[in-house]
Amino acid sequence: MTATSGSGYRTLELFFRPESVVMIGATDKAGTAGQVVLENLLANKDQRLVYPVNPHYKTIMEQKCFPSVADLPQTPDLAVVVTPAETVAGVIEECGKANIKATIIISSGFKEIGGEGEVREAKIAEIAKKYRMRIIGPNCMGIIRPMVNLNTTFIHKMPKPGKVAFLSQSGALGAGILDWAVRKNLGFSAFVSLGSMIDVDFGDAIDFFGEDPETRSIIIYPESLGNIKKFMSAARGFARTKPSLH
Repeated sequence: MTATSGSGYRTLELFFRPESVVMIGATDKAGTAGQVVLENLLANKDQRLVYPVNPHYKTIMEQKCFPSVADLPQTPDLAVVVTPAETVAGVIEECGKANIKATIIISSGFKEIGGEGEVREAKIAEIAKKYRMRIIGPNCMGIIRPMVNLNTTFIHKMPKPGKVAFLSQSGALGAGILDWAVRKNLGFSAFVSLGSMIDVDFGDAIDFFGEDPETRSIIIYPESLGNIKKFMSAARGFARTKPSLH
């Protein structure tokens, strides 16, 4: 699969149906985000290629581990980053040079901590713009797309496929909603944690799911809306084509 310029649907498609994923910051240390996210990705490795990256490992969970993105045998559709905040800008630069067009940054330590974190975010945004890369995060849980068994989060829960997309900034609320959905046997077309929204925001996500044939309605839990004008335009467009927006 390759990134396609044009509509919001096309530019976000790599996040929700990747044929290959690189996990940067992969580890086998129990209970860490790097271990849980990799485990979730490898649970469905029969459906997509998964490349762990960590220069301190030769293998992780019986998978070959690569020292850097530059050493991968191919350009993956999606990158998932869980490295320390101070290393993320360098990782994004490496992903850009490798022509990766979709990246999820789960790492925390950005604008939520104040000045230093805001500087880090600005640098990442600058690098992403240079390489025309789309980013979800940082400081997010990641995404779940049940219909293709994709789980890039650090939560071992996979709701059944459904017709409702759930969009949130709050990781804590997202974890609670996932737990509730699994217990109630409720389905989602997607679960998306947007985090700091330095790039992909609610407006982008609404545009995507407005064209997604698997989504009939959207639940949104915002802490901030990002670009208000873009959000309102996307919401009006969705309301014209789908039954409801909550």
